[in-house]
Amino acid sequence: MRLAQALGYGEDDKLLLVNADDYGLCHSVNSAVQQLLLEEAISSATLMLPCGWAREAALWSAAHPQYDVGIHLTLTSEWDAYKWGPVTNDADVSSLVTEEGYFYQTSRGVEEHAEAGQVKRELISQIERALKLGMQPTHADNHMGSLYGLETGKHFMSEVLDVCAYYGLPFRLPRYLFMENGGVAPKEMEEQARAIAALADSKGVVILDYLVGLPFHAQAGETYDTFKADMKALLGRLKPGVTELIIHPSHVTEELLAFHGQPAKRGMELEIFRDAEIRAELDAQGIKLIRWRELQKLQRERKS
Repeated sequence: MRLAQALGYGEDDKLLLVNADDYGLCHSVNSAVQQLLLEEAISSATLMLPCGWAREAALWSAAHPQYDVGIHLTLTSEWDAYKWGPVTNDADVSSLVTEEGYFYQTSRGVEEHAEAGQVKRELISQIERALKLGMQPTHADNHMGSLYGLETGKHFMSEVLDVCAYYGLPFRLPRYLFMENGGVAPKEMEEQARAIAALADSKGVVILDYLVGLPFHAQAGETYDTFKADMKALLGRLKPGVTELIIHPSHVTEELLAFHGQPAKRGMELEIFRDAEIRAELDAQGIKLIRWRELQKLQRERKS
């Protein structure tokens, strides 16, 4: 049975999860994500527990459990002026950090240096910190794709899926690669994607059909209007089944400008799913916004 049908929808239904990544990165991101959740403009968000504003985000989530917030499993620290490192404080996770004690800046750094057992320990620590702060996480995903083996082929998916199975969290993993413009994984990973999807099935972890997004970085000459046109086109290419679409919204403030390399794009992503034209496009394409807790409920029912 396909995922949409297992969730109670029809086989031809186009089901969409809109997730705001990087919750907890800074206060400007937190306020934007909370606004979108309160307005029900998005399906969910995922929280970066190692970041400086994670506690504010986690406490808000704990006080508002009706909104879906998951764990943005984080093992990279990409900005020059603002850094973070492991949550783990009771075990050796030295393979995860540079000489300065921060996470590596790139996914390649993680793949080249991280030891699988230490990765698993840190993933558990991040989820446990969320639980201690009162959160009820609905799902999990991965910051910058550092766990997927996108750079060297060395991945940590067995560890990730073991952790997600234990905590009852569905995971951001596409069963099928979306080959048209908007896909987030290269075609050459198709065989590996099938193998990892089979591994997720064997461990009882519910995963996506498709994963899509627009470029993280601003494109040459990009304006809000061109960004909106690209989003409309992406929505028009969605296939039947369950798709997640990733955005990174933020209010554009002095705080964001102080460290972030793409502040204007983050402001566009704050507005895009509040935009009446995009809401109309969802309706015109027959796309139904769903929530991660539906996938979590399915995963936990299958386990029981």
